[in-house]
Amino acid sequence: MIGRLAGLLAEKTPPQILIDCQGVGYEVWVPMSSFYQLPALGERVTLLTHFVVREDAQLLYGFVTETERAAFRELIRISGIGPRMALAVLSGMSVAELAQAIAAQQAGRLTKVPGIGRKTAERLLLELKGRLGPDLGAPGAAAPASDSQTDILQALLALGYSDKEAAAALQALPPDVGVSEGIRLALKALAK
Repeated sequence: MIGRLAGLLAEKTPPQILIDCQGVGYEVWVPMSSFYQLPALGERVTLLTHFVVREDAQLLYGFVTETERAAFRELIRISGIGPRMALAVLSGMSVAELAQAIAAQQAGRLTKVPGIGRKTAERLLLELKGRLGPDLGAPGAAAPASDSQTDILQALLALGYSDKEAAAALQALPPDVGVSEGIRLALKALAK
């Protein structure tokens, strides 16, 4: 199997790129999170890959980090989730955000990804619970530590704040804060 590619970045057409490896061009599908981290055309690039063989095609999916590839592999193990949908999930949210949504069982965050409906989001939460935890996310982006922090996060999301704004406000709170006091402090911090 093809596990890694290293070569020159020849083309960038989201979500697909072309890597020239010693005269052989490999078409690789990448999530947008990896796409934005790619170097300029003509520069050297190294990607971790996942090779999919189907009846009608052989496809390569590439990732900048091992955590992205691991999350992709966990996603495609779920019945009804193919490589394209897994790519859409990783393009719509970072691995840390996905791990946080799964740990907090927040289907609403997953339904924001195009192509993911309520039933699919609930199936993802059920299937990935315990398999895709905060340890796969980026450092400092772990899931809320307590039920009160989960409640505060859900309240901020319900008020229309983005995932990143809500997570940043949550990190600024003391760890033992109550729900009502935490919401008040978070709103005060977000108002600045």
